[in-house]
Amino acid sequence: MITGELKGQIDKVWESFWTGGIANPLTVVEQITYLLFLRGLDEKQAVEEKKANMLGIAIKEAYYDAASADLRWSSFKNKDPESMFQLFQKQDGIFDHMKQMGSKGGVFAKHMKDAVFMIPTARLLDQVVQLINNIQMDDRDTKGDVYEYLLSKIATAGTNGQFRTPRHIIRMLVDMSQPQKTDTILDPSCGSAGFLVSAGEYIHENHEDWFYDEGFRNHFNKDMFLGVEFDATMLRIGAMNLQLHGIENPQLDFRDSLSEANADLKNKATLVLANPPFKGSLDYDAVEQGLLQTVKTKKTELLFLALILRALKTGGRCAVILPDGVLFGSSKAHKDIRKEIIENNRLEAVVSMPSGVFKPYAGVSTAVLFFTKTGTGGTDDVWFYDMKADGLSLDDKRSEVKENDIPDIIARFHNRDQENTRTRTEQSFTVPLQEIQDNDWDLSINRYKEIVYEAIEYDAPSDIIKDIEQLDLERNQALTALKKML
Repeated sequence: MITGELKGQIDKVWESFWTGGIANPLTVVEQITYLLFLRGLDEKQAVEEKKANMLGIAIKEAYYDAASADLRWSSFKNKDPESMFQLFQKQDGIFDHMKQMGSKGGVFAKHMKDAVFMIPTARLLDQVVQLINNIQMDDRDTKGDVYEYLLSKIATAGTNGQFRTPRHIIRMLVDMSQPQKTDTILDPSCGSAGFLVSAGEYIHENHEDWFYDEGFRNHFNKDMFLGVEFDATMLRIGAMNLQLHGIENPQLDFRDSLSEANADLKNKATLVLANPPFKGSLDYDAVEQGLLQTVKTKKTELLFLALILRALKTGGRCAVILPDGVLFGSSKAHKDIRKEIIENNRLEAVVSMPSGVFKPYAGVSTAVLFFTKTGTGGTDDVWFYDMKADGLSLDDKRSEVKENDIPDIIARFHNRDQENTRTRTEQSFTVPLQEIQDNDWDLSINRYKEIVYEAIEYDAPSDIIKDIEQLDLERNQALTALKKML
């Protein structure tokens, strides 16, 4: 858990950028990310050098040699502001060296091609370098918490419906999905990699013993986590987020999942965790043709469902956040994709979330679909839950409140065999397949939930008039008494 002192240090870094003329939150995070990366490279090499000296052997992997010693964090942080600034700006200087790291610098360095150094003055650069240098990040948990807090300060929505999924909602999906030892976990629109990071943290918290197995450690660091993102800035931020959480070499791919060839994703994942872009629209000729064979549509949220079905292995699970319109839309495409998931695979649950969950980014109502790819059907009873509270107020402030359905959702989801006795007036209940088919594959909770209206009895109008007359009489008597007193 991040402490107040650490928050204060990060706040100072953030404020320095804003007062220094950089106001775009994504730009601030990206520039801080570059500096964190440079500090991390130097710290890694220092550890390797210490090992090599102790054992009397050559260092295994060096990010810097004698000629580039001035470019190391431990060296340039002590220079005067102007000299440091020139080292960042000059050809073959600090920033160029960082961009040329390639595979040597891990997954983050692989996506540095279009990185741009945007700190405008020597004074600002020196200020933020010294502030970052003073932040204690000695272990995986602290590093991860620092970066998560930094990401939480991004308070503006991106383009094409992109916005940061709240961390507690991500964790709800992960806790319900319960990642397994052999899983390959995919987020086809990974952004800052929140879902992948949370899945990794779930494993650390619940299955630390798995890491005693070298085979699992290799799987965890190289093959377990797959992310696809078409925004280069977000991909770099996501890569750093994963590295700071101890996931060394995840498979991150820079491309548009919907427009470019994605045959390599076919039957790739055993678990998909995603919050794909809402409300986007593509021309048919801009959509990868294989997806249109599953659902012919221009809507990105429906196309991502088709992509997820393709990417899952048989038996693979999915937890995906979608706008409510996907659940009840009446177009042929909406019905086709719902029918595909329900009739040809196994739909397990629908969790309806209130519209305030994604504020201040957006007020759209959303739901989470949980399904398993079978290719042969298997949907029986579908479990529905009507979330009314998530532990935060449903306005733009999103302040902490006592009401929180998330623990109840997780507990009931994992005990769905006990849910069949619940009535449609309760917060959760099950609906049989036949009823969903009869309702044209409609998955909106309001289609099935029953509301009990309490009868309220009012006094007869004549009685109400008598009461009013009596009140008038008493008022006049009180007024007469007051006049006599005066």
